[in-house]
This record gives sequence, structure tokens and C-alpha cells, in this order.
Amino acid sequence: MGRDNRVHYLRKQSWATKSNKFRKVKTPGRRITIQYTAKKCKGPQEGVTGLLPGPLAGIPHLRPGAFRRLNHNARTVSRPYGGVLSHRTVKDKIVRAFLIEEAKLLKRLMKEKAGKDSKPKKSKKKDAKKDAKKGKKGKKSKK
Repeated sequence: MGRDNRVHYLRKQSWATKSNKFRKVKTPGRRITIQYTAKKCKGPQEGVTGLLPGPLAGIPHLRPGAFRRLNHNARTVSRPYGGVLSHRTVKDKIVRAFLIEEAKLLKRLMKEKAGKDSKPKKSKKKDAKKDAKKGKKGKKSKK
């Protein structure tokens, strides 16, 4: 028969939960003991758009406590929205903003061009004031 490789938990919790994972290790004295393993991390994800599922590039996959202890340079990527949005999403935002500005400019040019071609129209406010002075609008005669 093989050696007995049953082990005792070293901490208080005695259930095989997600936070109580371990691996068996043989010590130099040939005893089998356990080493607790930390949870694996998915890393920061792009949560705004969800176009590119998966972790953001250039940011380490660490537990929250270890991530908080990193300096700011290691937590982000040096570009706009670095560490929040992926490179492709930032590119799409820039292109979209540019196209919207171009559309506004084009609308303004078309409006100016249309204004030069057609005759200037009378304003309705002036016509309403003239009618009010003459007494044509809205007044009924008393009997």
C-alpha cells in the first residue's frame, strides 16, 4: 500500500470552499503538508461597452488588496481612458466624435448655402404686431 497522504487543514475553516484551496507539498523531512493557494484573478475587464470581452491589456491580474498597493503607473495604461476602456473602444469614440463634428459642420454649410439661394422671408412676429394695431385679429364686436 502507498503512503498515507491525508492532511489536516492548518486554518480554522474545515470545508472545501472556494476560499480554502490548497495544494499538498512534501517537506524536506518527507512529511506531506499543505500550502494555501490564492484565488486567481480575471483582471480588470472593459465593462462599459462589452465589445471586447476579456481583460484589459497592460494591466496586471491581481487581487484587490495587491492591486491597490501598486503605484498609479502600474495600474493604468498611458492613453485616454487607459485602464478603463480598451484601445479599440477609445479609437471608435474618437472616430465617432470626429464624424459627428463633421456632420454638424456640413449641416451648417448647407444651411448657409440654402439661405443665400432663397429670398429672406418675412417674420411672423412683425405681421402679428401690425394686425394687432389694425384691430383685425382676435377682437369681437359687442352688441
